[in-house]
Amino acid sequence: MGRLAFRRRWYVALLWAAVLAVVGLSALKAPGASDEEFSMPGIESQKAFDLIEQRFPGATADGATARVVFVAPDGQKVTASSNKAAIEKAVDELADGKQVAGAVDPFQARAISKDGSTAYATVTYRVGATELTDASKENLRQAVDGARDAGLTVEAGGSALDDQGGAGGVAEVIGIAVAAVVLLITFGSLAAAGLPLLTAVVGVGVSMASILALADALGLSTTTGTLAMMLGLAVGIDYALFVVSRYREERARGRTPQEATGLAVGTAGSAVVFAGLTVVIALAGLAVVGIPMLTKMGLAAAGAVVVAVLIALTLVPAILGFWPDAVLSRRARRSGSVKASAESTEGGEHNGGTRWARFVLRRPVPVLILGVVGLGALAVPMTSLQLGMPGDEAKPTSTTERRAYDALAEGFGPGFNGPLTVVVDARGADDAKAAAQTVSQEIGATKGVVSVSPAQFNDAGDTAVFSVVPSTAPTDEKTKDLVKTIRGERPGIESGTGATFQVTGSTAVNIDIADKVQAALVPYLVVVVGLAIVLLLVVFRSLLVPLKAALGFLLSVLASLGAVVVVFQQGHGAELLGVEQTGPIMSLMPIFLVGIVFGLAMDYEVFLVARMREAYVHGERPGQAIVSGFRYSARVVVAAALIMIAVFAGFIGESDSMIKMIGFGLASAVLLDAFVVRMAIVPAVLALIGHRAWWLPGWLDRLLPRVDVEGEALSRRPDDATEPAPAGAPGDTADREVARA
Repeated sequence: MGRLAFRRRWYVALLWAAVLAVVGLSALKAPGASDEEFSMPGIESQKAFDLIEQRFPGATADGATARVVFVAPDGQKVTASSNKAAIEKAVDELADGKQVAGAVDPFQARAISKDGSTAYATVTYRVGATELTDASKENLRQAVDGARDAGLTVEAGGSALDDQGGAGGVAEVIGIAVAAVVLLITFGSLAAAGLPLLTAVVGVGVSMASILALADALGLSTTTGTLAMMLGLAVGIDYALFVVSRYREERARGRTPQEATGLAVGTAGSAVVFAGLTVVIALAGLAVVGIPMLTKMGLAAAGAVVVAVLIALTLVPAILGFWPDAVLSRRARRSGSVKASAESTEGGEHNGGTRWARFVLRRPVPVLILGVVGLGALAVPMTSLQLGMPGDEAKPTSTTERRAYDALAEGFGPGFNGPLTVVVDARGADDAKAAAQTVSQEIGATKGVVSVSPAQFNDAGDTAVFSVVPSTAPTDEKTKDLVKTIRGERPGIESGTGATFQVTGSTAVNIDIADKVQAALVPYLVVVVGLAIVLLLVVFRSLLVPLKAALGFLLSVLASLGAVVVVFQQGHGAELLGVEQTGPIMSLMPIFLVGIVFGLAMDYEVFLVARMREAYVHGERPGQAIVSGFRYSARVVVAAALIMIAVFAGFIGESDSMIKMIGFGLASAVLLDAFVVRMAIVPAVLALIGHRAWWLPGWLDRLLPRVDVEGEALSRRPDDATEPAPAGAPGDTADREVARA
């Protein structure tokens, strides 16, 4: 494929240009992506939402809301005539909007604190937060500003103020800039540094345009492509980097440009295919979690990875055909001797990778102990992991949402920011109103409940909804216990009334999501790690190498989760990252870490260990094979990891706490996995187990299909007439040596 793409480079380049143009035009003409509402089938909160929408026609259970908080000047009350007039005027303005379902006057709803200093008005919208127009948001801002001009302190919170714009734009620009610097340092050539960036951008363009073109037909939301863009950019750069690096290495051995391209695609390109498959497995495996939105994000991102693999196998060799010498180092181009000048950088005997590998070989036990103990120590805080969904309390105090949250907590109590919604289905009761009243009284008497609002019935009179205010904050563990207590009392309450009830609301939703994600984590790990172990068995034809790869990955993920807990939950070093409020870890964080980092970790495993196996199959002893693997792969793997870390770390600078958490978690996981697990623990373990690392039972060897990632068949195949086969290619002798080992 590499040789064909090199020879037919014009056709390949034009084909990709045509694909990009077609999907781009399709994306422009296709209907816009739907703003799919978040749903979580199977949890009680979702069932309650569905019941509300069914029994209360026209009411959108998860429509956008805004809560405007009015605080009187010091020493005054909101009930003072001037303050009351300003608040009522603001409420009238809030209700004046095409998308507004209603705005509740705090004086009519008795939404005033006991000391009279604080009041709030709730604005409900007919549409979700992503569907709010700029006019609706501007109307909200103008009403708030008008009340402020009257002398009141006014803040606003709620989903209506959520910023739906992409937060990763600046982060990805930073990531690309850092990637360019790393590539330039690695290759010493502007062309070599620019080629992976160019092909990665083309791949991301094709992927994102395809997602936009298919969004309406497949029911994709506006957030589906976020993960695809991030991963498509990262792996697109990495995969092209590996192919270009191998091309330079083959040119250093005196190969012609066409043959070097073919060998690069036949070896590094084969590794790209299997590395890409591990990422696809990890992303497609997100379907196990059972969250439709997450499943679609995973499949879209898997598609972007497939495009990145195809780009690396076709477009990269085609571009190498256009400018075969441009990607070589400056010294190689100046001297005119590709082999002599390139050996010092591509295959030198004493480069940094070689020196590090020999250091580990001399001290495998201390390196292994230090790496495992260090990661284990970082993983210890993970035992106190608390999952949830940080809300307005996690935002900076400079935002109006955070100030509104604090004002409500001070005026009405910490639990006021996270009320529970109880839906009573009284169709089976003799007296629906009496049954709803009994349920309300029983829940109101539960320890930890501050107040219960009057029940509101639907037109049929068989379903009631009321709010329950806890005494503790939404993210407090006591609130979680309260929800479980209320649900635990359900059998007794239902048997006495004949009515059933369900608990929902944002707080209950977050609790249910956390429970579902925790329950899905182990099955997800089993499926993804199991499939990847099978894939690595086929690639490396070894039992111990895949097991070691999986265990190393678990170490790095647990350690990165521990680091996230230390910073974002316990608050150590939080100020350095601009985290103003600690709290529970985002519910989907473990799944994101496992899915994304597993795929990337296996990338580094495949590229690093494939070179070791290649050397071993070609006759080198285990220790020397480790050195050879590091000589040719260490620098490229380090560069790839630095690029990945740069892409993820760029998100740490965002103001949103959840985005900070994702960026920090992914960056730390890649850092630990690439530099501690793959660069230290892996060679130490391989050095200790020696020949046994490449052992495979005979019956399993016959059962598994044969693939040639290390390019052994290429070493036996006669090259072009002008290029003799490299001396010393062991051919079938290597197979016999592996069998004897």
